[in-house]
Amino acid sequence: MNAGESWRITTRGAEHEIEGYADHVSVLPGERFALHVSTTAPRFTAAAFRMGAHPAKVWESSQVKGVRQPPARTVARMVTAAHWKPSLTVDTRGWTEGAYLIRLDASTGAQRYVPITVRSASTRGRVVVVNAVTTWQAYNLWGGRSLYLGPGGFADRSREVTFDRPYDGAGARLFLDFEQSALDVAERSGVPLAYLTSLDLGPGVLDGAKAVLSLGHDEYWSPAMRTAVTRARDSGTNLAFLGANAVYWRIAIKGRTVACDKERLCPLWRDSRPESALVGQMYDCFPAQGAYTVTRPGHWIFAGTRGRRFPGMVGPESDKVSRGSPKGVEVLADSSFSCGGRATTSQSTYYTAPSGAGVFASGTMRWVCAMRGKRCGHGVPESAAAFTRRATANVLTRFAAGPAGERAAALPHHPARAPQKHGVPTGNAAAPKIRRHAPGGTPEGTPEGPQEG
Repeated sequence: MNAGESWRITTRGAEHEIEGYADHVSVLPGERFALHVSTTAPRFTAAAFRMGAHPAKVWESSQVKGVRQPPARTVARMVTAAHWKPSLTVDTRGWTEGAYLIRLDASTGAQRYVPITVRSASTRGRVVVVNAVTTWQAYNLWGGRSLYLGPGGFADRSREVTFDRPYDGAGARLFLDFEQSALDVAERSGVPLAYLTSLDLGPGVLDGAKAVLSLGHDEYWSPAMRTAVTRARDSGTNLAFLGANAVYWRIAIKGRTVACDKERLCPLWRDSRPESALVGQMYDCFPAQGAYTVTRPGHWIFAGTRGRRFPGMVGPESDKVSRGSPKGVEVLADSSFSCGGRATTSQSTYYTAPSGAGVFASGTMRWVCAMRGKRCGHGVPESAAAFTRRATANVLTRFAAGPAGERAAALPHHPARAPQKHGVPTGNAAAPKIRRHAPGGTPEGTPEGPQEG
């Protein structure tokens, strides 16, 4: 196996053979973080891989004595491993900014990931890639509980989840399914990049940023996150949403916990400030399955692309222009399909904010998955990889140069074609207040394409 592929997990082993978490979600270059590891093996090692266009190992520990940590605790329906003792400290001196996976290797052969982001101290003049860690944690079923499920099903779900526990599966499911391919494209584009997590989106952190890149599944947003991104847009920072169902649940952040009861204390954003006012569109359908259809091939985002229809690329969740969408939002792709017997559409959109910032939204959660072509599954053709990669690179290149709307103003303008009545699209544009689970009890937004590792 060459160095570029050596980060992959080859053997997961038994469920609790090795697993762990970091005591920080992100650190600045040169800072330290602790790994809390539990294993049934006598020894283990940890290795850090910087992900992106050219995954590479940057650090490896010596052999560490294996310890089986105490079982998880459940406090008020929240599973925690905060009582685990630290196993080793990792020094990030010499590490460059970016998204990293720590691979834990038990002496018995089992492996797991622990994600960590080495964040940027400044985003000025750069395109900011945001790891959607609040959404990762919402879907994390480690210990048998997430914001979607508990031992007794949806009614027994957690109302809060904590970062003080490992991630389920191999440890990096949502990162690998919805983010890694986009990181690859972003780094190959050559534009200056900065790296943050959703927990890092606070006052001033986006000052001077050229653009913010929301990746494939970015569903859980706190008021602080939304305020930071909205203020950036209103200052001329471009935005790109490479997924669907973004800015859906209005969460609270309490230290290292994400609080969302999906009832009184965690309303949908659309109940007060529709997400479409920021994104340009809003969540409409699950389960979605359809062909992505380009309707404005002459738009600069699609320059240099080939193909106008890509089977399977719409899904498993989709968005469309809805109430609250900005005036003059443009529909670039309009993909009709049946959502459980209801005729609807998935739309890629673009609008220009008063500040001159451009905002692109793909309208399908498979945009990033399609960057893998046939490996995405779902009938997505190989041609979809070249299409999404080129379109994304076009967005990044233009967005990196400053407010895209100012330079795009001379282009032909085609407003959205969604049916209107008194300025509000007709039809069923709103999703149910509580989204349930996919067939078989699997939460929505679970893996797209091949399994991690």
